[in-house]
Amino acid sequence: MPPPTGPGGGGGGGGGTGGGEVGQQRQGQQQQQQGGMGQTITGIIRMAVFWYFISKFISPKKAPTDPSILISNLFQKGESLDMWFYLSEHERFNDFSNEGALIWHETNIPYAVWGPESTRSLSLKYHPSEALKHNGTLYAHIFFAQSGYPPDPSDPEYQPLAAFGRTHPVVTYLPKSKSDKRKSLLGNSKDSEEVEAASQVVDDSQADSKDDGPVEWISYWKPNVTINLVDDFTKYPHNAVPPNIAPYLNVEPTSGNYFPTLFFNEFWLLRDKFIAINDTVTELTLNLEVGPISMTKWQLFLQIDQSFQVHRSYGSMLEGEADELKRVFLEGNPYLLVITMFVSMLHSVFDFLAFKNDIQFWNKNKSMEGLSAKSVVVSFISQLIVFLYLLDNDTSWMILGSSGIGCCIEFWKIGKAMHIEIDRSGRIPVLRFRDRESYAGNKTKEYDDIAMKYLSYVLFFLVACSSVYSLMYERHKSWYSWILSSLTSCVYMFGFIMMCPQLFINYKLKSVAHLPWRQMTYKFLNTIIDDLFAFVIKMPTLHRLSVFRDGEI
Repeated sequence: MPPPTGPGGGGGGGGGTGGGEVGQQRQGQQQQQQGGMGQTITGIIRMAVFWYFISKFISPKKAPTDPSILISNLFQKGESLDMWFYLSEHERFNDFSNEGALIWHETNIPYAVWGPESTRSLSLKYHPSEALKHNGTLYAHIFFAQSGYPPDPSDPEYQPLAAFGRTHPVVTYLPKSKSDKRKSLLGNSKDSEEVEAASQVVDDSQADSKDDGPVEWISYWKPNVTINLVDDFTKYPHNAVPPNIAPYLNVEPTSGNYFPTLFFNEFWLLRDKFIAINDTVTELTLNLEVGPISMTKWQLFLQIDQSFQVHRSYGSMLEGEADELKRVFLEGNPYLLVITMFVSMLHSVFDFLAFKNDIQFWNKNKSMEGLSAKSVVVSFISQLIVFLYLLDNDTSWMILGSSGIGCCIEFWKIGKAMHIEIDRSGRIPVLRFRDRESYAGNKTKEYDDIAMKYLSYVLFFLVACSSVYSLMYERHKSWYSWILSSLTSCVYMFGFIMMCPQLFINYKLKSVAHLPWRQMTYKFLNTIIDDLFAFVIKMPTLHRLSVFRDGEI
């Protein structure tokens, strides 16, 4: 059964611009997801390969050796097959005499033979019916039979062991994007009014609805249908078929053997290729292809899709992030992809070593001479702003956890750089920060105060200008969101100038012996990697500028 549908006219009219709203909402999420992209790719590939080899080579039970209780493929390798491709709005199909439903017919397709004659393709235009335009559904019914035999069970020449088929939906249903809650806080932005008007067109019926209201579903057209015949002639034990194979095995009940496995390959069909179906759609493109697929490739596709589902269930991957990973393989250069994966591993190693040496340095550090205590405080404030911004934008728990741990570490470093005391003299206990003697008793504090004094002039001016621009020309959910987004933008764009106090202290003291050199070395290597790949990997411009912040200590 398809998901519940809303009113026909409302569902169709909003589908045309729904994709644009989704793109606007996800544009801000790309910035949050970029940091964990490399770890997600590594985890998915590792899990997929591990599951595949475990299911391939480790059997839960001893397979019986008696050939009489083994099931095998009913068809032989290289056997010629005929194919019929029907389109119908009914899930069950038996109208074989309807020539209008038959849109593709191929003959003499060699089964499990690799060559140009085993792959066939067709592109056509389909004119949707009125029912399909109003959240209707459409099914593809594909039948194969040995050459010379019909797929129709009512035909006198029909042979049950010579024909097989499967049904696949050509229309999928996705929830309609909710109305954008962002608005112009001043209410006088021309650009904001235009975007808000477009948002009302998309979801005018839900403008005043609550978040817990009914979800409206919209039908989307799949422009590509790829039919793969799995090259599988394995003899499986009758009662011990591998669990990753059993759901796809089409067993013939009388003989106990199985028909060739039909796999509808949608691995490379990205969501942004779907076409929203509404009243304005008069013609839809349908690209069809039939061909063989190896057992290894088929299982690899299945395991990767399962790993995507596991990551989504644990919150380590957001909706749509799997398509972005696939897009890297589709549109990226293979050599660049290999280099990127190798460099990502180095980046992770350097990140871990920098983190370890940073903790060791501040844990063993007994003197603040030559170190900027105010830079440590500002670094904590910046990390806290980013954490609150991610929390306000419904980021996955994995990214939130990483940012939260970093925030706690920065606060711990404040305790190493300054004395933290709890003042209980008032009604509400408050934290008091006091400079350490090694910091206040020499020139370090004087130079740090001078650097922060002039730096604050520049920083406050940039923050004010950026915040005013964001308030006038951008939309926000609330004043709180505006404050967070403005501060976060400043952290990303101007965070690299936070290194200035430490540089000023180094210049005045004419020494750098007090700095954590090991941590700086690993950060320097990571900065080179970030600066190099920031202009190669697709990411928002704001996030691309943020790589310059890695130079701060």
